[in-house]
Amino acid sequence: MKYERLFTPIQIGTMTLKNRIVMPAMHHLYTENGYATPRFCEYYYKKIEGGAAMVIVGSCRFDDYGAKDNSMSLRDDATIPGWKAFTDGIHQRGGKVAVQLYHAGRYMPKKDVPCGGDALSPSATYASYTRETAPEMSKAQIRQLLLDYAQGARRAVAAGFDAVEISASSGYLLCQFLSPLTNLRTDEYGGSFENRCRFPLEVIRSVREAVGPDYPVLLRLGADDFVPNSCTLADSTKFAPLAQAAGIDCFNVTGGWHETKVPQLTGDLPHGGLSYLGKGIKSVVSVPVLLCNRVSDPDTAEKCLALSRADLIGLGRPLIADPEFANKAKEGRAEEIRPCMACNQGCLANTFFDRPVTCLVNGICGRELEYPIKPAETPKSILVIGGGPAGCEAAYRAATRGHRVTLMERTNALGGQLKYTWVIPSRYDFLELARFYENNLPRLGVTVLLNREATAEDAKGYDHVIVAAGGTANVTALPVEEGAVPVYTSKQVLAGKVIAGQRVVVIGGSFTGCYTAQYLAREGSMSADELFYFMSYHADTLENIEHRLNHSDRSVVLLEQGPKVGFGFESGTSWPVLGDLNRLDVPFLKNTKVTAVTASGVDAVETKKDGTTLAHHYDCDCVVVSSGVHPDDRLLREIEQTGTPVTSIGNSNMLGKAIDAIRVGAELGLTI
Repeated sequence: MKYERLFTPIQIGTMTLKNRIVMPAMHHLYTENGYATPRFCEYYYKKIEGGAAMVIVGSCRFDDYGAKDNSMSLRDDATIPGWKAFTDGIHQRGGKVAVQLYHAGRYMPKKDVPCGGDALSPSATYASYTRETAPEMSKAQIRQLLLDYAQGARRAVAAGFDAVEISASSGYLLCQFLSPLTNLRTDEYGGSFENRCRFPLEVIRSVREAVGPDYPVLLRLGADDFVPNSCTLADSTKFAPLAQAAGIDCFNVTGGWHETKVPQLTGDLPHGGLSYLGKGIKSVVSVPVLLCNRVSDPDTAEKCLALSRADLIGLGRPLIADPEFANKAKEGRAEEIRPCMACNQGCLANTFFDRPVTCLVNGICGRELEYPIKPAETPKSILVIGGGPAGCEAAYRAATRGHRVTLMERTNALGGQLKYTWVIPSRYDFLELARFYENNLPRLGVTVLLNREATAEDAKGYDHVIVAAGGTANVTALPVEEGAVPVYTSKQVLAGKVIAGQRVVVIGGSFTGCYTAQYLAREGSMSADELFYFMSYHADTLENIEHRLNHSDRSVVLLEQGPKVGFGFESGTSWPVLGDLNRLDVPFLKNTKVTAVTASGVDAVETKKDGTTLAHHYDCDCVVVSSGVHPDDRLLREIEQTGTPVTSIGNSNMLGKAIDAIRVGAELGLTI
């Protein structure tokens, strides 16, 4: 497909972009004490070399309160030379670069405030995100902050940035002033809508005055907070024209606060699901609108432009997954784009622990200098055993370097555990990753042999063998009585080999067990197609539709013998799943050990915090066990005895997740 709209130039103020693809600002933690690093520079250079028109870097602090020391910084003039060298590199590669002036406000934990003081907040309101209450800002602090914004913008110009962006999204400081939930001031900066807009508009005017009339200024706008009693799209459509009049040349539209219960980044959000926010802002302003959040493929991007929901497309995580997204789309190679999984495992989750961003599907994200992609000095004949994520990735990377690769997979399809993951709600994008390997391994010349159980004999004659055959399923020693209800595995259920009954007990509270319970409960609830049918044809009352949507005809109980349900999720990624289980009335009990599987169901004993025990019986039609796997190195040892060079990766070597498997596969494929 030709993406004509996506690759049409556009003007933002006095700046011309060669296409409509922009990478928005994200926390990466690739800087050191606010200064540019070779790692940071190379990471962004790859995005421009990959065809993106502009990258917006940040979050960038400009005062002593708004961001952590490890954020990029324009706090003082000493930072300018390093950032000037970075922007020169962007321009040499034919791209544009903007910097986001960021201030967290009350979202800044007191322990992380660089100056050691309190965080800045429009009012003394409790933030569940930090579990703290910052004091109300004084007017003197407001005046000083306006000066700091202006100084940050001035330094951005001196550092060679092509534009500045002001952050007013995600529940950060300017959102806090706009929201009646967090702005309880009684002076001219609080109360009425006009007063709540005052400080954000003063910030815009301050930045505009600092950079001059012709320098592009963008606003990252959270068009709906998705928080009860806070700002909605109706408020944002009133604010946006005021912001444009104050000096904004482009609106970068997103949605949601950190405190929201509405997912905006995970696979729970359909592709293009927030594009209506872009449409809403576009309807009230006359400058370009940049749309972000879950526009992850060129088809969705082109559609949003065609429907006039935006003028530009923000690709954050998709450009982490594949820096060459733009070039591949422009050249008609969309099937070669490495797809973003919306898993947030390496990006969002890492930043919660101040760890640099990584990526599930791009194992060298942020390590482009460490693992350069270059032809092999001596091409080898390589056998890869196992078509799961580790094996596929190793084969892919090795083949791109000129190695002659054969891949053997014991089943009838590539993907390994990905084949079962995609049926889980919010994880359907994992199917696209399996398809990526299916499409691209043969294109690179990899010989793929399916339904082939490899042996040590097969390894003979190759220069190197990579064993990525996966682990062996754990055998859970359940006390199953004679004539008991059927016991299945999560794998059997997710693979569609069995259909569970109306009453199910899931044993094992890991992330796999939680996803399995969610899948089973959702299967008994209203589907998306059914919801569309009943809503569009008004076939039932809204009350009945809502009841069916939030009710499951399947009773599911989740039992975990350990002290925690949901272990294995990365921080910040479990709440949509656990919330869904609550919505569909799926109880999940921890510290609960199964004592018997009987003809009528499951007997279990729960251990309370005080050490007392409580016996339970759950009537059910079947039991589903989520028991995982353990490493299996038998084939590795057999091949070693033949004298053939061999390396074991993935679950056949050490248990891990797809993100670990792909990282190790990429490292091996790029160095072998």
